[in-house]
Amino acid sequence: MSEISVEITGLKKSFGSLDVLKGIDVTVNRGDVVCIIGPSGSGKSTLLRCVNLLEEPNGGKIVVNGVELTDHDVDIDRERTKIGMVFQSFNLFSHLNVLANLTVAQRKVLKRGEKEAQEIALRNLDRVGLKEKANAMPAQLSGGQQQRVAIARALSMDPDVMLFDEPTSALDPELVGDVLGVMRQLADEGMTMLVVTHEMQFAREVADKVIFMDGGYIVEEGPAAEVIGNPQEARTQEFLARVLDPTHHGPSDPA
Repeated sequence: MSEISVEITGLKKSFGSLDVLKGIDVTVNRGDVVCIIGPSGSGKSTLLRCVNLLEEPNGGKIVVNGVELTDHDVDIDRERTKIGMVFQSFNLFSHLNVLANLTVAQRKVLKRGEKEAQEIALRNLDRVGLKEKANAMPAQLSGGQQQRVAIARALSMDPDVMLFDEPTSALDPELVGDVLGVMRQLADEGMTMLVVTHEMQFAREVADKVIFMDGGYIVEEGPAAEVIGNPQEARTQEFLARVLDPTHHGPSDPA
């Protein structure tokens, strides 16, 4: 199998007259963690949503594990099962308990039996430290616990790649650490991950590559120590100065 897990070439996406992605090229090697940082409105989340075609690109090519998802003949539903996605909001079914949230897609999409689906669900709940919450309802969980359940649900589909769209941005600060801890564990286990995040310490410590986006372009990319620790581009320097030092008063970031 190729060492390249995700290859994005010349990706463009517009919403009406607004060009959100203006020709993006990204290569993600198998087992790598790539963190995407940048101001609001820079196209980070749109890029992530294009990877599993939740957003339809207007141009360019997306290849995941050797399959071109932008090919009109591809079975996108089948390929999407191999790409786990964790959103800002947890998107759990409020009327189902935790275990049922983790088994419903396994049974309906992967056609697993109830016993196998439950065994896999419990194993993944254990991975995120929530096995004892299997019979709880989502409303009985904290935001951080709900997000960890959402990660376990994605893992229960046995994805080759995991996409995280600012998974901690809706959480109270004291709950962020538990979710990031699970993500660190996944990185240690060799999961290929694309992570849109504002958590610079996480990006610095865990990412194999950091991409800084602004205005629909990739402005700078490279190892975390270089992009975050010693950025070369003025726009990257300005953004990181604002994020890493809240007392810094530079020109305001675009919304």
